[in-house]
Amino acid sequence: MRKFLKRSGIAVGASLLSIGVYLGVLQLTGNFHEVLPGQLYRSAQPSPGALADYLTRYGIKTVINLRGESQRTWYKDEVAVTRRLDVQHIDFRMSAGRELTNEESERLIAILRDAPKPILIHCLAGADRTGLASVIYLQQIANVGEEMAELQLSLIYGHVGLPFLRAYAMDETWEGLEKVFGLPS
Repeated sequence: MRKFLKRSGIAVGASLLSIGVYLGVLQLTGNFHEVLPGQLYRSAQPSPGALADYLTRYGIKTVINLRGESQRTWYKDEVAVTRRLDVQHIDFRMSAGRELTNEESERLIAILRDAPKPILIHCLAGADRTGLASVIYLQQIANVGEEMAELQLSLIYGHVGLPFLRAYAMDETWEGLEKVFGLPS
């Protein structure tokens, strides 16, 4: 029994270490992903160089910043890059720790629907807020099946959906929206 517990502890520890390394790599690489080719891309907060690269390489026409307007350097740099490359820049402030209201969700859907494509959406880590916006886009705009869309709000992209974590508000927002949209939850 002692041997079993020791081996189990080692296996759990190795698994947690592997997940930690994976999440670290996501952040180091900008957590950039193609959600729907030619329509939607997602990332963590890009550096000015990475942003310019994404915009030119993928022909991005709109950047949706889910962190909201700011006086900080990252924001000023982002706006300068989008202006220089003639890309629309939209601010939509969200918090990963607070559920969106139905009205905020409707406004986000309208922004995602009406913005020139392709779109790059980002938040700080590209995991929680960006994950929720990606699920909403895929399910409500691109008509992708619910199960496939929900993968955007998963560990694959760095989102840890556990009820005792702050970012679980994104999962709860989606659960509420499923009811509003008439989807099985």
